[in-house]
Amino acid sequence: MVLPSPPTAVQIQQLKFFETCLIADAIESFGVRLRNEGFATAGFRCLFKNLPPMVGYAATCKVRSADPPIVGSRYEERTDWWKHIASIPAPRVLVMQDVDDPPGTGAFLGKVHVNILLAMGCVGAITNGTARELSGIEESGFQVFAGRLAISRAYIHVIEYGGPVEVGNLTIHPGDLIHGDRHGVITVPKDLVPKLPDAARAIGEKKQRLIDLSRKPGTTPEEFSRGIKDLLDFNPDSHPDGAKPWKR
Repeated sequence: MVLPSPPTAVQIQQLKFFETCLIADAIESFGVRLRNEGFATAGFRCLFKNLPPMVGYAATCKVRSADPPIVGSRYEERTDWWKHIASIPAPRVLVMQDVDDPPGTGAFLGKVHVNILLAMGCVGAITNGTARELSGIEESGFQVFAGRLAISRAYIHVIEYGGPVEVGNLTIHPGDLIHGDRHGVITVPKDLVPKLPDAARAIGEKKQRLIDLSRKPGTTPEEFSRGIKDLLDFNPDSHPDGAKPWKR
């Protein structure tokens, strides 16, 4: 069996031109997974809604912050998990599960660590925990999805890395491709990446035709019904423009 080639940098970049909702619609049109799977449903929010969509491969870790170490006033800073980040293809997204109950006593994501992550090829981070120093993070252009905000680091420290994590009721594995914007985050099947721009564009055009119909005086319910059916029944494999290369 011949495995599909990994997405190219250009193909990954093309996904950034579409909002996450439209990418979700495009994935659903291929019928590769249930429509209630593959996206986060709760637990965090997008902190910088004006930034463009975030696309990258997941580097994963788990943290704690509530309890102090047995000896000393803080946990020693770990750097071994940075090697895991470097092992993931760029662009990278850090996915950090805070395993405390409740999560988020202290924040790992602040302006210093965010700039270190940027230097390591990360474009954003997702956590069910917290973030702080928002003005410094926003200036860097680094996207963050977090459960809430924090004032202190508290006793934040990495306890595991390189395994599956769960944030927002979504399990994410190292190397999973992630798309995220103000609406939330979704995992993207890698074998669909070359096909998604065409499908997303076609679905976007069908939605726009319905919007145009709604603004046209005298549009009948039958016209709306046909338009909705055309949108919901979209099959990317049979679409007449499906073989055309996508262009922005």
